[in-house]
Amino acid sequence: MTLARRALAVATACAALLTAATLPASPAAAAAADPPPTSMVSLGDSITRGFNACGWYVDCTARSFSTGDYASVNSHYLRIRATEPAIAGRNHNAARTGAKSADLPGQAATAVSQGAGYVTVLIGANDACTGSESTMTTVATFRGNIDTALNRLKSGLPDARVLLVSIPDVHRLWTVGKDSGSARTAWSLFGICQSLLANPTSTSQADTDRRNRVRQRVVDYNTQLAQACTAYGANCRFDGNAVFRYPFALGQLSTWDYFHPNTSGQQVLATVSYGAGFGW
Repeated sequence: MTLARRALAVATACAALLTAATLPASPAAAAAADPPPTSMVSLGDSITRGFNACGWYVDCTARSFSTGDYASVNSHYLRIRATEPAIAGRNHNAARTGAKSADLPGQAATAVSQGAGYVTVLIGANDACTGSESTMTTVATFRGNIDTALNRLKSGLPDARVLLVSIPDVHRLWTVGKDSGSARTAWSLFGICQSLLANPTSTSQADTDRRNRVRQRVVDYNTQLAQACTAYGANCRFDGNAVFRYPFALGQLSTWDYFHPNTSGQQVLATVSYGAGFGW
């Protein structure tokens, strides 16, 4: 080989290497670099516990959108198990009915102790849905609680994937339930989310403004979740408000309280949140 041909061959090889280094990875290569998890933990409140999805005022963890194993819900856990059998039986629900963001750091510690490879977080409805507007959690306090919990996860589970699910639009509950006598009775009898749902048939400006302020608080919480996830880094995903934007219907709510998702609602929640997640 002449000197000129040798130089041309070397240049061609270098160009090929440079091109390969700068091309994006193929979907198959990306998937191989981020395999499905072999264990998972769900954090949150009564929604994640599947509360009222199968019985009268009881947790129904089998029907949880995240870690449940009820076939028709087709939870995150079941979707992952379909492609990663090693996750079987390694689905822990650390959420607690009634939990607020202040309880999330303790739940995060449980996720660390479980050695979770995947963590879902849905928290905040109870921070906005309180006895009155004045007792809602402030946005700053909410963010501080989220940061504390995420820092605990990041330090204890540095390789785990974390999905932050947006808080559902609680104002939607009022929209779809205000004309239902059964819903109004349940809201009043059980004191459900009175910051938003008090005086549900009132059209006064004061009540309209109050409902809008509660909705805005949820919007502000979701903004903080998005920002906290960005600060966390590449291992965190926010659902882009997919759950917040979903127009839940009255038929997807428990007829015992017209607040929590029933089995159908949990199935929708699973589909919407998983589709906005890591794509395993």
